[in-house]
Amino acid sequence: MDDRRSSGDAQFGGSIPDLYERLLVPMIFQGPATRLAGVVAATSPRTILETAAGTGVLTRALVQQCPDARITATDLNQPMLDAAATRTAARVRWQQADALDLPFEDGSFDVVVCQFGAMFFPNRSAGYREAGRVLAPGGTFVLNVWDRIENNEVTYVIESAMALAAPADPPRFMSRTPHGYFDPDRIRADLAVAGMTDVEIVAVDGIGVTTAADAAVAFCQGTPWSGELARHPTLDVATATGIAEQALLDHFGSGTIDGRIRWFEVVARPGTA
Repeated sequence: MDDRRSSGDAQFGGSIPDLYERLLVPMIFQGPATRLAGVVAATSPRTILETAAGTGVLTRALVQQCPDARITATDLNQPMLDAAATRTAARVRWQQADALDLPFEDGSFDVVVCQFGAMFFPNRSAGYREAGRVLAPGGTFVLNVWDRIENNEVTYVIESAMALAAPADPPRFMSRTPHGYFDPDRIRADLAVAGMTDVEIVAVDGIGVTTAADAAVAFCQGTPWSGELARHPTLDVATATGIAEQALLDHFGSGTIDGRIRWFEVVARPGTA
């Protein structure tokens, strides 16, 4: 499959960290983080490395569910780490790091965990290989990724509205990147290239609770989609936000939105099978 990601698809600066934490985390990230931390806790780790930590929603869940573990949380984007560090326990070690080139010794961690970050890796097998390198013998790599955009209701409604508004050049950040890595066979193949052949993949369904106004701002201004919209020849961020809100009102009505979300949880270990 061709990788059509843009160089701006992993930029989380400016106002994004605040909007991401305030609007997106409670809508779609908190529930998956709580589940993923439970998967990590079940392995009884002493040392945990989190990559692509973002504003720290999973980090906070790990602190709660793995009270005896030493946690190192990393992200490529320093502004996201700065936002995370203000909200999380002091016992977390924060470090800016590229998941494809980790600054840690071989065999340093019992678990490497990544919540909704692998979709942004320019070379996923390289990122998985680095995770495997820093795992201690018998260690576990745990991650989650979003399912296809059609199975994530609010996002699909918004991107579909953008395509109608700009049919000649539809902004496709959401389906291109966050929802662009959903094939379990491809995930298994990428992990196998990195030497991880003991792989379990589970599909999980949930509900994202929000409002039309909050979701429109969250996705159009609180993600790297804002950069694509700002550069768009016929749209801009404010116009797109208005289009998104109206599309959500048309689809869900006014009041609280209970939008379907779907993702995959992946547990991988080096193996010989």
